This record gives sequence, C-alpha cells and structure tokens, in this order.
Amino acid sequence: MDRGEPPSLAVWKFASCDGCQLSLLDCEDDLMAVAGRVAISYFPEATTAVVQGPYDVSLVEGSITTDHDAERIREIRSQSRLLVTIGACATAGGIQALRNGRDVDGFRSIVYAHPAYVETLATSTPIAAHVPVDLELRGCPIDRGQLLQTLAALLNRHALRLPTTSVCTECKARGTTCVMVAHGTACLGPITQAGCNALCPSFHRGCYGCFGPMESPNVAALRHQLAALGLDSDGIDRLLHTFNTTAFALVDTPVEVSR
Repeated sequence: MDRGEPPSLAVWKFASCDGCQLSLLDCEDDLMAVAGRVAISYFPEATTAVVQGPYDVSLVEGSITTDHDAERIREIRSQSRLLVTIGACATAGGIQALRNGRDVDGFRSIVYAHPAYVETLATSTPIAAHVPVDLELRGCPIDRGQLLQTLAALLNRHALRLPTTSVCTECKARGTTCVMVAHGTACLGPITQAGCNALCPSFHRGCYGCFGPMESPNVAALRHQLAALGLDSDGIDRLLHTFNTTAFALVDTPVEVSR
C-alpha cells in the first residue's frame, strides 16, 4: 500500500445471505470517508464498476459449498495481498453447515423441484479450510464498528486488537442484567466471543453465539448450567448448532447432563 495511490478494495460473495455486505453499506457516512481513501475495485452489491486485480484487500463473505466456489476462492486468494473473511459463513461455514454429515441428497430432493440441476458439495466449509486467511471478522452479521476499525487499521498501518473475551464482559460493561441469572434464559454469552456489544442480552434475549467461541471457552460448565435451567442434551446441542456449528464443535465435548 505504499505505491502513492489509493489501496484497492474488493468485496466478494460466496454462499451467504448478503447480510455482512449490507453491514458494510450500512456504515453510510463513515463508509464515504473510507471510500475517499480506497479504490473500490470490485463490489457488485454497491457498484457495477469492475477493475481487474490484483487487489490490496479482499473482503470475503460466505462459505464454500460447490466445486466452483473452491476454484474461485483460490483465484481470489492469488490476486489479494490481504484476505479478510467477514461473518459466520466465511469464518465457520454458517448456518448452512448444519447439513454437514447429513443426507444432502435427501435434502436436495425435498427442497428442489428439479434436484438434478443443483450441484453442491456435501459440506459447507469456511474460507480458511481452502486458502490462507489474514484476518477473520466474526458475527451474523459482522459488527460494522469492527469492520470500520479493521479498514482504518489497514489504511493507517495500525495494530488491530479484536476482543477475545466473552459476551458476558460486554453485558457487564453496559450494565445489562444477566438474562440467565435474572430470567432463567438460555444464553451462550459465557462461551461466545465479544464484539456485538451484547446486543441480544440488551433486549432480554439469550446470546445465540453468532460470534463463535471465545478464547478458551468452558463449554462443559455451560452445558451443566443450561441443564439446570431445564434444557436436555438435545436442546443444548440445538442451541450450539446454529450460526457457528463447526466452530463450537471444535471446542465442545458433550457431557452427560441431568436436570
């Protein structure tokens, strides 16, 4: 980024709902300030203009679900100086990873009128399973404040510090009463990485874990607490298997729980 010209930015989409790209567009005035310092070379969600790579920074949303996706992400990686994955789909396979290890052909025959025309892999995998990734921004969708901090750090060559503590610390910081203690609401906040400013608990809802596991999460202890609230093992599994199914699976060792 020392060429005397604005660094080039590309935004790519794979299997996803576009929510993380919309979070970028929702930055509005702040995005205009960023746009004045970068050359947006590829961003179909926002512009039809296309500038050929290589690119200084690529933001990638979505998971890999087809052979074509796998080929395309390798090409994008080869053209990108820095590759940043954004959102639960890109960092952990997303909700669509619920199909991993299940009968995908059976799903396809039920959902689609002409399943023969649908080509898909048996799994939904994060971008890092296919190419090296320089930075991950989690969430479903990502937090736009984190995204702006990331772009500012890259533009100004500053160190970026993303939180590694739990959502519980954010509840404490904003004075939000613990929904598990006060209301008996099932919540993944104790094992989920901070970054959303405890959005769901601030509205008296349990955390759904969309930012994925925090550093060194104690999943076994939370399983026992959720059982004390009345959830059985299947209910706890369902709670863990949503936005970040594959990420929580890596840190979870199911234990026998009793109510």
